[in-house]
Amino acid sequence: MTVATLGPAGTFSHELAVRLYGDDIELLPTIRSIIGRVAAGGARGLVPIENSEAGGVGETLQGLMEFEVSITAEAYMPVRHHLAAREDPARLSVIYAHPQTHEQCSILLDGLGVEVVHTSSNAASAMAMQRESRAGAVVSETAARIYGLPLALRDLQNSRENTTRFVEISALPRGIAGATKCSLLVDPELDRVGLLADILGVFARRGINLTRIESRPSRRGIGRYIFFIDLEVSGGWREAKEELKTMTTVRELGCYARMEVPI
Repeated sequence: MTVATLGPAGTFSHELAVRLYGDDIELLPTIRSIIGRVAAGGARGLVPIENSEAGGVGETLQGLMEFEVSITAEAYMPVRHHLAAREDPARLSVIYAHPQTHEQCSILLDGLGVEVVHTSSNAASAMAMQRESRAGAVVSETAARIYGLPLALRDLQNSRENTTRFVEISALPRGIAGATKCSLLVDPELDRVGLLADILGVFARRGINLTRIESRPSRRGIGRYIFFIDLEVSGGWREAKEELKTMTTVRELGCYARMEVPI
């Protein structure tokens, strides 16, 4: 089955998709369009969901809220960013970068004192740079090679451990066999004192490790949130999920295992 992921060619999503799935890749312009394509059937998707430096990817989280899709696997990719430029970096008039890329490379980029213009992807940054003589772009090594761009500075990322977590999504959930993690979308609907403590207590009492919890606006007004919760599959996790359903609305986003990424 075709795998849809973020294009143009040269994004980290595209690079990882090729390594995981081969050449049957469909490149789409936005994460929302990928999730919508998967929800309509006929394709799986690969989208970034969080980064060790910049946190959750808002477009992915919003898409998971809006579309009926399931997470069926996860993969981790070390991310290195480089500055492509045909000029001395100090003489550039503008640098193109994806917003998450900018955040992951903020220390060096902000120190250069050059205007940073945001783009829809690292590959789009590479393409935008080609239209101006004194422009630079923050890109992957793969994108620099695809678009024939010279690298002026390497390893711009703030942290040497910079890693992005991706998830595979499908219109249908996978089976529970072999799953090591489950993701839940929890909507409390009504706010009250002690609500978050009660939610966390459901897992704490059973010794279940939560690997991630993140709030997102419910779009029902200020102070109204929903929660993304990732938990390790261990004894009592099913009972915890059922207890959680007695106090909140719970949508199961899927149970899955980690994919090994070929070098």
